[in-house]
Amino acid sequence: MALNNWSKLNHLQIGKFSEYFAKMEFTKVGFDVYTAEVDDKGIDFVVRKNESEYFDIQVKSVRNNNYVFMRKEVFTPRKNLFLVLILFEDNQEPAMLLIPSLDWQNKAHSFLVERNYEGKKSKPEWGISITKSNMGEVRSAYAFDKQIVSF
Repeated sequence: MALNNWSKLNHLQIGKFSEYFAKMEFTKVGFDVYTAEVDDKGIDFVVRKNESEYFDIQVKSVRNNNYVFMRKEVFTPRKNLFLVLILFEDNQEPAMLLIPSLDWQNKAHSFLVERNYEGKKSKPEWGISITKSNMGEVRSAYAFDKQIVSF
């Protein structure tokens, strides 16, 4: 049996693994983690840095480069909202990214996109477009170990 064969997991399994993985990474660096019982507001869990600083965390996962999005109606950029994106590649350890939601509003990088779909069935969304050519830039900009230092 191959280790880290992420392609064998279905969508729900990889999503649940991602949430647990993210919670453990925040715990490892000293945050308190509080799980939302109902995920109807686009928040998977809350982390507490200290008595006065809390951050809402939405977790998404992606395998082998792809497009990931969050509906604007539940992911409204603000100072204390972050996306944790877990990148999966077979035979590799997962990589965790920490992206401030305000970076979409500020158009911080070309791979962070806004789609409004005016006059169409799809609802407006914030997205991240990951390709082989921009993967290095995405990882460099938002690597968890680098981002958490300024958290």
